[in-house]
Amino acid sequence: MDLTRFPRVSLARLPTPVEPLPRLTTHLGGPQLYVKRDDLTGLGLGGNKLRKLEFLLGEARLQGADTVLTVGAMQSNHARQTAAACARMGLECELILRRSSHATDSYLNGGNVLLDRLFGARLHVLAANENREAFMESRAEALCAEGRKPYCIPVGGSCGLGNLGYAVCAAEILSQSRELAASFAAVVTATGSGGTQGGLVAGMRLLDGPPVVGIAVEGARAEQEALAAHQAADALRLLGCSDLDTTEDVTVLDEFVGPGYARPTDSMREALALAARLEGLVLDPVYTGKAFAGFIELARSGRYGKPESLLFVHTGGTPGLFGYPESV
Repeated sequence: MDLTRFPRVSLARLPTPVEPLPRLTTHLGGPQLYVKRDDLTGLGLGGNKLRKLEFLLGEARLQGADTVLTVGAMQSNHARQTAAACARMGLECELILRRSSHATDSYLNGGNVLLDRLFGARLHVLAANENREAFMESRAEALCAEGRKPYCIPVGGSCGLGNLGYAVCAAEILSQSRELAASFAAVVTATGSGGTQGGLVAGMRLLDGPPVVGIAVEGARAEQEALAAHQAADALRLLGCSDLDTTEDVTVLDEFVGPGYARPTDSMREALALAARLEGLVLDPVYTGKAFAGFIELARSGRYGKPESLLFVHTGGTPGLFGYPESV
């Protein structure tokens, strides 16, 4: 898997470690559990989006961009990491954030939003019914008219180019698996915009790795599986492998979404508590909390025997805890 032809900037501290979860493993009495610590990528309090941004901002720099625009939810982890990366690279950053009906001060001003402002990003806050992508397109046109050179990044950084960051992660996981002598029966990750799962699926397909199970944080199973498969296909197309069909390689579980995106569930609260109290591992209530609830259920299900191993990819998002403190 040769990625040298793609422009790339160094933003993340890689490779991130794979760590065992011995106390949680004992508590659940099932397979051996491990975590891939992509919450420890470093810049701007870390997270999975830095892997994508290495490729996306590499292209932005090659194109001579001076302003980066992206979209997300009000407490977007992707937006926060984009703002931090732009600060590092000396680029202007504009974030188009859509708020929900959630109206607490913590949600509107704490957590990721506080960090967005600290990193110097310009925030455009839209109502729940406004179209973020249309606003970004219009804003980019206005910047062009001013003689600026904008570069637009889709929600979550999820696109063929960004997803290459998780094809790289797949290679890391397989290398670390050999070092640890732990053959993972499955790799489990949160899935929303589909790019992280799609990139992992693409990488594992090319490298003959284990199946990737996405735990949806929004949407229904069929919708999320189609999205992740599309994201995988986009990455494979850039790698010259457009003939590979990954439809059968994509599995998404939607039982842990609950009432909807960023809406708390009992299983999420249990997951946050178990991770923190047994392993000192901090999750967030929107993404990793729900995904870890799915990881726990897979460990409890009896589908995997005690000698087998499961890996959870911790995609970060810890600042989100402070945007939704009432959810914990």
